[in-house]
Amino acid sequence: MSAKLISAEVVSIEAVTDYVKIVKLKPLQVAHFLAGQYLHVVLNENDKRVFSIASSPNSEFIELHIGAGPGDDYPQGALDHMANNKVVELEIGLGHAHLNSASERPIVLMAGGTGFSYVKSIADYLAETKPNHHVILYWGAKDQNALYADEYLQAWAKQHAHFQYIPVVENSEDDWQGKTGYVHHAVMEDIMSLEPYDIYLAGPFKMAGIAREDFIAQKGALKEHMYADAFAFI
Repeated sequence: MSAKLISAEVVSIEAVTDYVKIVKLKPLQVAHFLAGQYLHVVLNENDKRVFSIASSPNSEFIELHIGAGPGDDYPQGALDHMANNKVVELEIGLGHAHLNSASERPIVLMAGGTGFSYVKSIADYLAETKPNHHVILYWGAKDQNALYADEYLQAWAKQHAHFQYIPVVENSEDDWQGKTGYVHHAVMEDIMSLEPYDIYLAGPFKMAGIAREDFIAQKGALKEHMYADAFAFI
């Protein structure tokens, strides 16, 4: 599937944490993409900014989850552009780490931070198209407050008997009952062998690289069944 330039109406920009905003866009042309692909927000011909698509290809809207802390000019510039323009241009259908819909292997989805947007697109699409597939979604964050879609994922898992959601926080409060530490360590603690799984990863490039090495070396994961856009750059 080749990338396509489309226009989209900016429907809403909602702050869900101190640093993360969810942007909802309504395509004005047909938006063809695969679950797990990303897009460019086109600021001008020479400035295109990359963000994972958080919504299913079947959704009426395109959803972006954009993290922008103090001094994060790259994401903040895109947010400002979308806040100041009712209609924006998007280059859509980019990336090769999309869901392999033909595979019947069980799936591990693993994300750190706003890398969650990548796995959310795949999770939503699987709920629509393969509700009986075996899927485990791990989401790692610095603390509980950063798990901004926790209720959404709890409901996602509850609605499908073969879907599991496991949140992991690095810095836990006293009332935290879940897993702590690094998210890829939680995967390795829970799963004896990753050999049978298709594994989809998103988050900081360093995390993706370490997870790939550890999953292969320690848990028998197969490199050809691991997917991450980061792998093209590390």
